[in-house]
Amino acid sequence: MAEKGTILVTGVNGYIAARTAEALLKAGYRVRGTARSFQSAEATRAALSDYSSHFDVVEVSDITSPSAFDEAVKGVTGIAQLASPVSLSFTKAEPVINTAKAVVRGVLESAIKEPSVKTVVLMSSNAAIRSKKDGSYTFTEKDWNHQAEEMVQKLGDNTPGPVIYGASKAASEKEFWKFKEERKPTFTMASINPSFVHGPPLVIPSSPVRVSGTAGFIFAILAGLDVPAAMANPWWVDVRDVARLVTFCLDNPTITDGERYLLIAAYGPQQAATDILRKAYPQGKVKEGNPGEGYLPGYKSPGDQQFDSSKAVKTTGIEYIPYEQSVLDTAKSFEPLL
Repeated sequence: MAEKGTILVTGVNGYIAARTAEALLKAGYRVRGTARSFQSAEATRAALSDYSSHFDVVEVSDITSPSAFDEAVKGVTGIAQLASPVSLSFTKAEPVINTAKAVVRGVLESAIKEPSVKTVVLMSSNAAIRSKKDGSYTFTEKDWNHQAEEMVQKLGDNTPGPVIYGASKAASEKEFWKFKEERKPTFTMASINPSFVHGPPLVIPSSPVRVSGTAGFIFAILAGLDVPAAMANPWWVDVRDVARLVTFCLDNPTITDGERYLLIAAYGPQQAATDILRKAYPQGKVKEGNPGEGYLPGYKSPGDQQFDSSKAVKTTGIEYIPYEQSVLDTAKSFEPLL
């Protein structure tokens, strides 16, 4: 396979970023990952040891610095901007939003100074799209979550954590597109807007206590813990599909320039995963919960608000990984921890 150039993947030790690095390496790219420390990326480096000659890590200790990525972008043909604050438990709104915007702005400022950069892909979120609506509504890439930012303006640090997260994603993505409009860079730009993400992590946690992130509830169910409390808006997509879309955008810059891609494969409250895992592990520890509760056949939402995430499928010609397969593949990856 002919080498395609080097892609910078920021925050490469993250759950989505590690799988993205893997997808890019498989597609024939060299990958330069950033991490706040070399040590934090060691497990990712080990997991990608088959590609050691095409994968390296650079340390960027302060990703909010205006020139943080100046050295990291040198010679790269594309950038996958995945480093960003992620939590649904934020308590301080302004620092989170300012950090998210500063990171995006810093990456783009570094990119525009580097002539080799041809494409920049931003990892945003469906939280930048979804907002509260009355009655029936179907969200698409044309929608924006303005409400979260308005709530932050009104409530300040009393804003609920998930709303702060949504505001940070909306604000940082707006910063991204504002840069394109005002600075008119020669490189192409696209954003990826996934829902909650699960699927097998590239790096398996070393112990059960280290299981975290949005896929962690699958381990909790598999280990026989109580079915976690239902989360709001449990829409899902597999991490491998997210990585595939990032790779597609970098492979096809003229097709994806200026586009947003909403990535959602299914609606799956925790009970849906519980039902799948009880069937797959009949001798296991999975508690029953309330079978069938909270979702419709085919992992559809019973609610009035829906998402149309068909654009990514139509553009790439590839369907999403089915929800059941994603849950089972995630569970299998966690089996060594049981």
